[in-house]
Amino acid sequence: MGAPEKTTTSNSNSMQRVKVYRLNDDGKWDDQGTGHVTIDYIERSEELGLFVIDEEDNETLLVHRISSDDIYRKQEDTIISWRDSEYSSELALSFQETTGCSYIWDNIYNVQRNLNFNTLSNETYHGANSELRELPEVELSTLPSILKVVVESSITDQLCVTELILHDQKFFRKLMDLFSVCEDLENYDGLHILYKIVRGIILLNSLPIFEKLFSDELIMDIIGCLEYDPDVPHFHHRKFLKEHVVFKEAIPIKDPLALSKIHQTYRISYLKDVVLSRVLDEATVASLNSIIHSNNGMVVTMLKDDNIFIKELFTRLKSPSLGLDSKMNLVYFVQEFCNLSKSLQVVQQLRLFRDLVTEGIFDVIADILHSEDKKLILTGTDILMLFVSQDPSLLRSYVSRKEGASLIGLLVKSMLKDFGDDMHCQFLEIIRSLLDTYSPAGQRDAIVDIFYKRHLDELLDVITSSCSNRNFGNKKSAKPEILMNICDLLCFCVPQHPYKIKSIFMLPGVIDKVLSLTCRKEKYLVVAAIRFTRTLISLKDEQLMNHIAKNNLFKPIVDVFVGNGSRYNLLNSAVLELFEYIRKENLKILVKYLVETFWEQLVKFDNLPSLQSLKVKYEQVMEQATSQTGAYGLNARRRVDERALDKEEEDYFNEDSDEEDSTSASMPRATRVRPQPSLSNGSATNSSSSSPRAGGLVDYADDEYDDENYKPPPRKKKSEDDDEAGLELRLKRKLPSSKQEPDLVKKQRLTGKSHKSKESVFATLCSTLSQAVLPSKKTTNAPNSQDTNVGPTNDKTCQDTSPNEEKEADESGETVASKMAINGS
Repeated sequence: MGAPEKTTTSNSNSMQRVKVYRLNDDGKWDDQGTGHVTIDYIERSEELGLFVIDEEDNETLLVHRISSDDIYRKQEDTIISWRDSEYSSELALSFQETTGCSYIWDNIYNVQRNLNFNTLSNETYHGANSELRELPEVELSTLPSILKVVVESSITDQLCVTELILHDQKFFRKLMDLFSVCEDLENYDGLHILYKIVRGIILLNSLPIFEKLFSDELIMDIIGCLEYDPDVPHFHHRKFLKEHVVFKEAIPIKDPLALSKIHQTYRISYLKDVVLSRVLDEATVASLNSIIHSNNGMVVTMLKDDNIFIKELFTRLKSPSLGLDSKMNLVYFVQEFCNLSKSLQVVQQLRLFRDLVTEGIFDVIADILHSEDKKLILTGTDILMLFVSQDPSLLRSYVSRKEGASLIGLLVKSMLKDFGDDMHCQFLEIIRSLLDTYSPAGQRDAIVDIFYKRHLDELLDVITSSCSNRNFGNKKSAKPEILMNICDLLCFCVPQHPYKIKSIFMLPGVIDKVLSLTCRKEKYLVVAAIRFTRTLISLKDEQLMNHIAKNNLFKPIVDVFVGNGSRYNLLNSAVLELFEYIRKENLKILVKYLVETFWEQLVKFDNLPSLQSLKVKYEQVMEQATSQTGAYGLNARRRVDERALDKEEEDYFNEDSDEEDSTSASMPRATRVRPQPSLSNGSATNSSSSSPRAGGLVDYADDEYDDENYKPPPRKKKSEDDDEAGLELRLKRKLPSSKQEPDLVKKQRLTGKSHKSKESVFATLCSTLSQAVLPSKKTTNAPNSQDTNVGPTNDKTCQDTSPNEEKEADESGETVASKMAINGS
């Protein structure tokens, strides 16, 4: 069940890296392992099959006999699946590279075509196969026969030719010796035939043949044969490779296998891209790319696993005595090394980049950015871009630390530097990646603070200095591409950090710096300034919009729009889109500001639908404002009246005790109530504690009417209704002072208070006044009698009064009662 011995021991270049999956009974794909796939003859059989050999222990993971039936499916350029009758289940191969998948797919297709042809023409196939049991001898006279076998054989016979070539171990050596003889004899006919034979063998697209052709012993002779294309002028490719192509070792590579793979990879690339670029088919190109990719991965793996090599590399890079040329070579090597790492698996790539960070790659790049050599700076930036595309968190983590904070400043400074024709946007992309809000909070906050505190003003100053009339055309003026990059960065920062942007651009004159780009003659810079304004107002912040309106910041935009006239261009569309956005989003502050400030300038464009809609929106806003103002005025007046009522009530209750004190003081002495004298049993009646009196009435001690046998009648408890009536009386006494208040509002406010409390206080007031002023019954005292007759009065004391005093008290009581009745009604 295993493949032949040569299959398991062949070089990894002849295999494609895959994962083997099998569909289980639950409908899920089970991972069977990872290995390399190749197509070879099944042991003890003449049939071809797929072999997958485990990459770790060289065990056979899968052997599948290729079927002539249409059971194979190709999915997403990297997966080949089929239903295997031997395993009675679905199988799938997931390729690491699309080129490997394409190569195996093409080979399966070729094998199926041969099998179908064998079924249809079994006799012919065997006849042809019998003729190809061996190749003709490699001699000058047999070259035409060899060419016919290689080039003119059918697709079915090509597999036999491949096997015969691989079986003859000396075939290529004999062919190259014959090439040397023909070249020495200048036998161009023989050289042209040799060119066609070598080209035909390459087009057989067999990986084992490629292994032999591209070996160090044969590769230069193979390229020599391909120099004699009869259809194109002769070109000395070998001379170019030997004399003009120089292999530079920035640091010595001591592994001979790694050196061999480096040289082989370059020569295959040269062969593919230069020598045979016009004759190779897609399948052969895919196979050659697969070999190159595999070689690159092998070289990177061998170098990264060599700890001595990596340490020596970074020791030289950090050496202060390193010359500029040596430094350039080392930096170029690191760049190429990082580029080649793309051939590795993702996990291995991440591990490699983290190892480089540990060795101090970012410190080296920071030192590179300090250089004055522009090529060196761009190369260092390319290395940073590789890290950003692979794992941005590595760079963010470095920059957020104290020792890496200066790298942002170097990137900003480099972004503002003129690199001539080599100007790129790498610096802008790296800064964007650092400021991205998707980064972890701790890293993001530190980086954002550094950028806004130290470097944003520097970017704005570049715009200002480049837009000043004095600096047009001067060295101080930055290139338009640099100004465009600054605008792009600002537009990126607005939605990413709205609070930071607001706090900075609310300062006087900051937005004006960006809008000074409207003075530039480059229209795309004017549009960039308008785009920034459009991005800024998309925050929909009222304070920011008020700042724009207050400082008339749209003036330069309207001026360039009016100056552009009726020309329909990008500038015209950008401004109209800005107006349309303001209208659609109902930004009332900006709508009023635009129409009220600039309508005299914009009125000549009122035929444009956007401006017509803007004017209609303005009228709607003003109508809404008018209606809201009327309703607001009524509500405000209501609130003022209510506040006045509250204040009057509060003042009244605060002054109430003083009024009643003054009323009590103005009463005749006869109306004042004296306290009950001490009883015969020694107890004294405390009228203030047992029956609290309203109105501020004062108890006086009266010793003239002591009567030891006097027993006061029981006091009646004041009802709650009396208390409420007293409160209502007191409140109504204050109503005439607030006649300026609407009656309806007064009634609502007074009714809102506790109705029970009003009635209780009113009842208390009436009861108190009746006790203080009105005598309930005339009391008759016998002149020389010790007994006192007590009538049914509301007071606990019985007072002796003269007839005149009683009459005066009756009159005053009736007067007060009548006034209270009138006011109460």
